[in-house]
Amino acid sequence: MFSPKATRVPISLPNIVMLMALGLVLSGCSEEKVETKEIVRPVKVVVVADAGEARKLDYSGSVKARTEMNLGFRVAGKITERHVNIGDRVEPGDLLARIDPTDYKLAVTSAEANLVAAEKQVETTGLAKARADQLFAKNVTSKSQLEEAALAQEQAVSARDAAIASLDQAKNQVRYTDLRSDQSGIVTAVNADIGQVIGAGSPVVAVAVDGEKEAEIAVPEMDIANFRPGQAVTARFWSDEGLVLDGKVREVAGSADRLSRTFAVRVSLPNDQRVLLGMTATIETTGEVGQSFISVPLSALSEKDGKKIVWVVKHETGTVHAREIVVSDFSGDGVNVTQGLKPGDIVVAAGTQFMSDNLKVKLPATEALSAQAETDQIIR
Repeated sequence: MFSPKATRVPISLPNIVMLMALGLVLSGCSEEKVETKEIVRPVKVVVVADAGEARKLDYSGSVKARTEMNLGFRVAGKITERHVNIGDRVEPGDLLARIDPTDYKLAVTSAEANLVAAEKQVETTGLAKARADQLFAKNVTSKSQLEEAALAQEQAVSARDAAIASLDQAKNQVRYTDLRSDQSGIVTAVNADIGQVIGAGSPVVAVAVDGEKEAEIAVPEMDIANFRPGQAVTARFWSDEGLVLDGKVREVAGSADRLSRTFAVRVSLPNDQRVLLGMTATIETTGEVGQSFISVPLSALSEKDGKKIVWVVKHETGTVHAREIVVSDFSGDGVNVTQGLKPGDIVVAAGTQFMSDNLKVKLPATEALSAQAETDQIIR
């Protein structure tokens, strides 16, 4: 039988050199595949400057009259007339509204009749008392009969006085069917109209009394300690940028509003004809002395493990690291930070979702970074 034999390649020096060269080439390709290029991510940053100023507080509100009356009828009834609208000017004694006086006029008629009857009773008991005096003087009647006659006359006089008072009260109620202004001012609200049946004391018309004006603002509880009665503040007005007045805090609410959880603060304003009721006013003041805040852009704020953080760049290594901060509040300039940052810190201002600890980043040029420290960073 034929048995095949393996073919042997003769080993020679050229073949050995070729195999070694092929191995080096394959090894070099393998090393190139393992190598990875280090990622350096460009970032936008802000530089924390010295916190040397107290935090500026500004809250917007509206101009109101210091005294605003909610006027209502002193008796109940159906409104038959209304003589004013919102914005009308009224003077003392002006008729604002009227309710149906029919029932109250009937009460006056009844009271007048009761008074006539009471007066007749006084005359009758007076005659009886005079006759008792004559008979007692002639020893015809006893002293007890005289005393009974005197007592009856006194009771009649008392009933007459009560009838007079009832008549006066009925006449007053007729007069109360007319709602009149007590002071001069401007009608700011109408709460009832013709045909409506209202109870005594229900607000019908609101009148802003002429005189001192105030601005009312709503202040959150974290800033209410910065407002005290008598404190000087600055008032600016949205309708006129050039109108700036010096105001004074007159009243600070003792409790927060149940829904908004803010405190009402009323600021007295000087008498200025340019200030009109309902205008939007901004009240400005500063926080407590020594209280300072660092403001960073809202885009710099991030969260890690349930804690508020910012990403701080180490300039020496060019890497970022998470740093926990304490946030005071939010403002139009960004986030107010009380703890966790210090002057000179470089904070990543955008792209925080791509950051991780020890990630290398590319900072702006030194000159641009210095300019950014002067323009982009606001310290309060």
